[in-house]
Amino acid sequence: MQEVIRDESFQKRLKTGIFIFIIISAFTGFYLGVVDVIMANYYKEVFDVTGQQRGIIEIPRELPGIASLFVITALSFLRDIRTAVVAQLLGAIGLVVIGGFNPTFAVMLIFMFVFSLGQHMFLPLGDAIGLSLATRDNMGRLLGRFKSVNMAFVMVAGLVCFFGFRAEFFSFDTPIVIFLICAGTFFACAVLLLMMRAKVGKEIEGRTEASKLVFRKEYMRYYVICAIYGSRRQIMFVFSPWVLIELLGFKADSMSILSVIGAFVGIFFIPFIGKLVDRYGSRKVMMIEALCFIGLYAVYGLLSKWIGEQTAVIAGVVLFFVCILFIFDRMTMQFMMVRSIYMKSIAIKEEDVTPSLSTGMAIDHVFAVSFAFICGVVWDKWGPEYTFVIAAILSLGNFIAVRGIKRDAIIDRAAGR
Repeated sequence: MQEVIRDESFQKRLKTGIFIFIIISAFTGFYLGVVDVIMANYYKEVFDVTGQQRGIIEIPRELPGIASLFVITALSFLRDIRTAVVAQLLGAIGLVVIGGFNPTFAVMLIFMFVFSLGQHMFLPLGDAIGLSLATRDNMGRLLGRFKSVNMAFVMVAGLVCFFGFRAEFFSFDTPIVIFLICAGTFFACAVLLLMMRAKVGKEIEGRTEASKLVFRKEYMRYYVICAIYGSRRQIMFVFSPWVLIELLGFKADSMSILSVIGAFVGIFFIPFIGKLVDRYGSRKVMMIEALCFIGLYAVYGLLSKWIGEQTAVIAGVVLFFVCILFIFDRMTMQFMMVRSIYMKSIAIKEEDVTPSLSTGMAIDHVFAVSFAFICGVVWDKWGPEYTFVIAAILSLGNFIAVRGIKRDAIIDRAAGR
């Protein structure tokens, strides 16, 4: 009887923990939405960077994706939730300096590294914490719920940026108010994580040992998928908005409204993806994703070539389709959760999940940094269309890698079968 009471008590506290994590997902969506929407405009309007410089900036911005693996490992004695608190505090410190102190370009890059380190540390930790709140048969639905809330507040962030910049309440003059607001949401997430740990931390963190560096041959296909995904993701993350900003002169308010539309559709799209994963497994969903992106990137390349080369009417049509493709690309950024579920499904031991997600993200970012730099050079030397051709080829490689996943029982368990 005592065991039943204990289980019922845990279930109530688990629901509270899930609710708190939903709020964390909301705040996370807000600050990520703001940064994704306006950071490229910040580089352009404050420092007037070129396409090649834009690629170079990604080196210090994405290196934390590699460094986070070693930082998370070094802080393994704190376990996942307290390490996530450290991540949120780093993000807050970085944005406070960037937003409040009018740094030089060099100093900005240093604190961009600090901010980005916190942001990248939380990516695998957030997925690992979310997965620890789930059961085997609802991983996709629960992560889809978290990501849906996340996307809703990406949309809120886009609206805030749109109206803020349109009303000239926000600007890139010091202090950059919107960056300071985001720093506040980082601090709020740190507090909420501590509250969640007080409620359910002992039980959910007790399921795993402290995270240690993990690199297993059994997970090699996961690492390959991460490498390919990171390469083509970074190309689109950096250069799809650059088509709109550099070639079409979009400002922060215009970029914001596109982000709002993409996030709004994503609110409904991401939970649908979660249900598909629970029903059909991560392999089939990742195959569909790869096929879609082959076509998307190929079309994006053609359209970027045609911009400015056609009549006003045709140029307007091209602009319309570029915006549609940008919205679709932003809407599907949360596909990363499918790879996290795949990793969870093939884990030999439960304690492998967080460090393996961190290893996958580090591999992702090694290739992301390389391809951002390479494609910056390609953009300036040969034209923007060739950057998207490279992304399409990478998506084909992603499809081949995913197709090779064996349809064995361990994958079926991820789908609840």
